[in-house]
Amino acid sequence: MQIWVLNSQTELRGLRLALQQALAAYTSTVSEPLADIPDRMVLVATELATNAIKYGRPPTEVRLLRTHDQFVIEVADRDLSTMPELVDTRPVNAGGRGLLLAQSFSLTVGWYATETTKNVWATFPMTPDS
Repeated sequence: MQIWVLNSQTELRGLRLALQQALAAYTSTVSEPLADIPDRMVLVATELATNAIKYGRPPTEVRLLRTHDQFVIEVADRDLSTMPELVDTRPVNAGGRGLLLAQSFSLTVGWYATETTKNVWATFPMTPDS
């Protein structure tokens, strides 16, 4: 598991670079290239982290986890007063489409809350054919 702690949007560039490096390191250990999976993961992680920074309470934590056949991106913030909402009825330029974007680019998306954090997660295949 890898964890990045963010306090502002200026740190998103560093998150993208670190995620790309972590995924490139994994790719170097497998025989089959990941195709566009790393790009989709970086996009979703950036979107979820942006929302957490913009609307949540700091710090925002981004985690990269692996199961036996999937990657998991999880983003946590400390605002328990609002819960994630899948919005597909707003106009495109009205915002609020982060979960919809994550759902489009990942296998599954969900969220849960603990006593101190709200966590949104998305899963991705470890092989392009999954």
